[in-house]
Amino acid sequence: MANYGTIPTSSSPGSSTKLEYISRAKERIKAGLGTRRPWKVMFNFRSFNFPGNLSDALARVRKNIAYFTMNYAIVVLIILFLSLLWHPVSLIVFIVMGVAWVFLYFLRDEPLVVLGRTIDDRVVMIVLGVFTIFFLLLTHVTWNVLVSLLVGVVVVLIHGVTRKIDDLSLDEETTGLMSSTHAAAAGAGAGAGPSS
Repeated sequence: MANYGTIPTSSSPGSSTKLEYISRAKERIKAGLGTRRPWKVMFNFRSFNFPGNLSDALARVRKNIAYFTMNYAIVVLIILFLSLLWHPVSLIVFIVMGVAWVFLYFLRDEPLVVLGRTIDDRVVMIVLGVFTIFFLLLTHVTWNVLVSLLVGVVVVLIHGVTRKIDDLSLDEETTGLMSSTHAAAAGAGAGAGPSS
C-alpha cells in the first residue's frame, strides 16, 4: 500500500524494448517519407510543358525520377491498390505481403538471422519479391497487376517528361545525403558569420 498513487519511473524490460522498436520504426518511416516531395511542387501547373528534343526529355525523366522517387512510388502503389479493390482476396494478400516487406526489409536495423545464419538484404528482398509475386499469382490477378504496374510506369514517364526541371535542385542537403553532423556543422557555420 506504500506505492499507492505513485507513478512508476521504470517499466519492465520487455515493454521498454517494444517501445524502442516502435520509436525506431516511427523514425525510419518518417525518414523514408521525409524524402517525399510536396505534392504542390510535383503538380505545379506552371512547370509543365513539352520537351524540345529527345535528349531534353531523357534528362527530364532522369532528374524527375531522382527528385520525386518517393512520390512516384506512392503513385504506383496507389494505382496497384486501386486495381485490387475488385479482388478482395488479392487485396488482403497485397496488404499482408506489404506488412511483411515493412517488418522484414524496411524496418530492420540488424541483419536477419534464421537458424543461426545471417541472411543478406538482397536475399531477403529476392525472397519477399518471389513470395509476393507467387501469392498474387495464386489469386489469379496476374494481368490486373501487370496492367496496373504498366499504367503506373506510364503515368510516371508522362509526368517525368512533361515536368520542367529548372526549379528542382538535387543538392546534398535537399536529398538528405548529408550526415547529421555535417548538416549541424553547416548550420552552425552559416549562423556564425560576423555580427555588426
